[in-house]
Amino acid sequence: MKVLVAGATGGLGRSLVPQLLAAGHEVTGMTRSESGAAGVRAFGAEAVLADGLDAAAVRAAVESVRPEVVVHQMTALKGGIDFKHFDDSFATTNRLRTDGTDNLLAAAKAAGVRRFVVQSYAGWNMQHGGSAAKTEADPLDPNPVPAQRQTMAGIKYVESAAVNTEGIEGVALRYANFYGPTADLGKGGSMVELIQKRRLPIIGDGTGVWSFIHYDDAAAATVKAVESDVTGVFQIADDDPAQAAVWLPELARILGAKAPRHIPAWLGRLAVGDVGVAAFTEIRGVDNSLAKRTFDWQPGYASWREGFRQGL
Repeated sequence: MKVLVAGATGGLGRSLVPQLLAAGHEVTGMTRSESGAAGVRAFGAEAVLADGLDAAAVRAAVESVRPEVVVHQMTALKGGIDFKHFDDSFATTNRLRTDGTDNLLAAAKAAGVRRFVVQSYAGWNMQHGGSAAKTEADPLDPNPVPAQRQTMAGIKYVESAAVNTEGIEGVALRYANFYGPTADLGKGGSMVELIQKRRLPIIGDGTGVWSFIHYDDAAAATVKAVESDVTGVFQIADDDPAQAAVWLPELARILGAKAPRHIPAWLGRLAVGDVGVAAFTEIRGVDNSLAKRTFDWQPGYASWREGFRQGL
């Protein structure tokens, strides 16, 4: 199958392109730079140059490839996240989820693309409170923190555009928090460095629930989605949602760092705002049952515990 991966040089793209090739697909990676194109070719794939926000360039790139499937993995998240100014950190990514999605979809329809798979997210955007792991049937958070409203809108847009475009088989994959090489939760990543320096404390009671997924496991699920004819929204996470008060001390232990400090919520709010406090006290993880059942997929790292030990 001929597959175009937009965002082929991102953290997930670096796992996805080789896995698609190994599965026998003819893969072209879309990237903005010649250096990125060289990286794509090093995997054994073809490369085309286009900025996802340049509609004419995207259309030309997709037309030149004429793929059966387009995979939208375009993001712009480098240098960590400013929790107090969350939407500012995601400003370009939000444009890629809106304007970039429109550009890719228009080009895909013009080129006769059959299937469109997009990257979404599952974590802080799920409704807070209640069960520790939310399913696809549960609503997204109806009242996101003000600093996250633009990013929530971007997530909703990319999902809706993917699954509601007439004539396209649309799939939105809600990936949990990534870890692995080049991730913030990876060797040399910003979160790992904070933990090693004992600068990432547990805020409040630490009962906010996180879900995780290794890049390689997310890529394996994406290959399954590419090869399927099923449409809709699916959550891609490991089997072990965990409270911050559980996973953060365990990761510190794995890294050989000192145990994280504990600080009250009011002090955390001064440091990282409402977004950071909610991440440690309110958010919920996600259930992966639908994706496992639909795509006959299992994460290689069933738990972040094993993944953090072996896959960072």
